[in-house]
Amino acid sequence: MEIDHDALLQAFLVECDELLVLMEEQLVGLEQQPEPERLKTIFRAAHTLKGNATCVALPSFVEFAHVVEDLLDRLRSGELAVSHEIVSLLLSAVDVMRELRARVPGGQVTLTAHQRGLMELMSRRARKEFAAGGAAVDARDSSTSPPPEQPGRKLLAEEERARNLRVGINKLDRMVDLIGELSIAQGGVTAMLEGEKWRSREELLEANRVGERLLRELQELVMKVRMVPLGPTFRQYVRTVRDLAASQGKQVELVFEGEDVEMDTAVVDNVRDPLLHMIRNAIDHGIETPTVRRARGKPELSQLKLRASHDSGSILIEVIDDGAGLDKAKIIERARALGLSREPEALPEEELFALIFEPGFSTAQEITATSGRGVGMDVVRRNVEALRGKVTVQSREGHGVTISLRLPLTFAIIDGFLVGVGSETYVVPLDAVLECVELPESARERAEERDGVLNLRGEPVPFLRLRHLFSHSTAAPQRESLVIVQYQQGKVGLVVDTLLGESQTVIKPLGTFFKELPCISGASILGNGRIALILDDAALLREATRPRLSAAS
Repeated sequence: MEIDHDALLQAFLVECDELLVLMEEQLVGLEQQPEPERLKTIFRAAHTLKGNATCVALPSFVEFAHVVEDLLDRLRSGELAVSHEIVSLLLSAVDVMRELRARVPGGQVTLTAHQRGLMELMSRRARKEFAAGGAAVDARDSSTSPPPEQPGRKLLAEEERARNLRVGINKLDRMVDLIGELSIAQGGVTAMLEGEKWRSREELLEANRVGERLLRELQELVMKVRMVPLGPTFRQYVRTVRDLAASQGKQVELVFEGEDVEMDTAVVDNVRDPLLHMIRNAIDHGIETPTVRRARGKPELSQLKLRASHDSGSILIEVIDDGAGLDKAKIIERARALGLSREPEALPEEELFALIFEPGFSTAQEITATSGRGVGMDVVRRNVEALRGKVTVQSREGHGVTISLRLPLTFAIIDGFLVGVGSETYVVPLDAVLECVELPESARERAEERDGVLNLRGEPVPFLRLRHLFSHSTAAPQRESLVIVQYQQGKVGLVVDTLLGESQTVIKPLGTFFKELPCISGASILGNGRIALILDDAALLREATRPRLSAAS
């Protein structure tokens, strides 16, 4: 039987990623709680890696993994005691195996001088010939300097990356059954249409409804297949927290809640970077050193919590720390310096704290390797809004900060509200639509203006004319409608020609050439074959308010 070496190699890469994440997580846990079961888990993972590398003919990987396995065996047998230095050494070994795994697709997997030096350190430690001074420094250097973006997480080029999901065989069986039933239903409709005698309209409608029901069930099942638990994503940050806290002389425990909460894999893939930024920000800015915490009557070991839960049809992910909280005085000072508000001290707390997400905003006194340039939280907001999510922040002075991400369950299908402008159709996410009203005559008289402010039952609401925003050349109709969109920072009105109603919308990503289009988050194909652009409600709000703010200032 001929063996498909490429498929075997791909399986090795996927399992290698999982095993290295498991080893990293268990090693950090081992440092905090040296339990025999953790050592057994780590040893089994290293042994499996060595065996898998043997199967795909990677001798350098096998050689390195064997030394790791030997050191773990000494720990497992009790000949060596678990210590910070040994854990740091083994974490450095995990980093090396990630580097070797990254070079597997290119076919050049050889050990460098540095990697062989690490092998020698592990061998000496296993033989109890470990020079306490120099070797310990080597291990600490590699573990306490925080890697900028965890390069081991992004090992393959985009064109080589394979996205994999584990799917239960029962789900696959049901999908096959549904496809068969759909084929039968379609065949029945075709037979009716091609028959010599036309069937009644009611019979055709009933046959079509059967097909729609089966298609909806298949669609829901495919969506469930795409759902993955958030636990593995949360656990990826164990090493980040350990290394960053150690580099700053802080003690931080990472705690998880809601690891079994499931989310669309596309959303999970895109939420990793925002979470990383928030975790680094919490450790760098919020959590105090043990000395300061002790003086404030807090335990020296601080707690950083990642919590996930279902909330009103969305997923709520919270990053909670028990640090010092946000410094309102510094935020007000920085907001005034950047010209974000003329009277920032008069803003409600929610609006004031939301300023930390503005580009260039940072209260850090100096630029370090992890903060101070004012780009981290701006990236968080942009990435979350690109997922049609919302980010909010709450702070209790002296007791910590909670940053909440509210994200859709899936990134593939949304309930949309269709509107028309000229001959084009646009989609507004239905959960953002508050109400629809007729555009008042006073606003219609200023049809040449792109934006303005409307008095809606005593409340000023900025509005945008989509006709001008997207440069439609057709004339406005006699009667225009206003779609009021609600967002966390307020409301915005969208002036449109027609209201077309609700529709379930399948999201198609924009190509690279159109990815940076303002106020557009994606596209969808309508039933008539035309393309409808999906509007970015958060970007529309900023677009509607920016001219007014600049004019006021």
